[in-house]
Amino acid sequence: MAAKEMADYLSNLTADYTAEELSISAQHQLLEGGSKNQEIHTADDGTEERISYGDDTEFYVEYPYAGLTEADAGTIYDLYHNTSKANGIENTFYWQHPTDGHTYTVRFDGELPRIIGPSWIHKFGKVRLRVLGNKP
Repeated sequence: MAAKEMADYLSNLTADYTAEELSISAQHQLLEGGSKNQEIHTADDGTEERISYGDDTEFYVEYPYAGLTEADAGTIYDLYHNTSKANGIENTFYWQHPTDGHTYTVRFDGELPRIIGPSWIHKFGKVRLRVLGNKP
């Protein structure tokens, strides 16, 4: 467990889809990112106007899924495409972080690219999840 984690900055949030959580670990590095909803406007004379639209941090995680079993690949594919589950990027669901021990409320943050090849049929390209809260 890290000294500070995403969970420290997020509130509890119940997911839209709660029947199952995504707990399949990625086989490669996990990228955690965060940003603030802020802008800096620079005038012609070099002065700056700094604007913060809120105090919250917008978190995301990103990683590829490779070397999956057929069942695990099907679970991710169905979670994304099933209209009663995530329904693409519309609905939130629970995702278990592979290293920090927390379960987060997330949604897919983009397309779900699936790579099909002769020796690694069960692989997804970059999967990006927007982290919106902690599971209550």
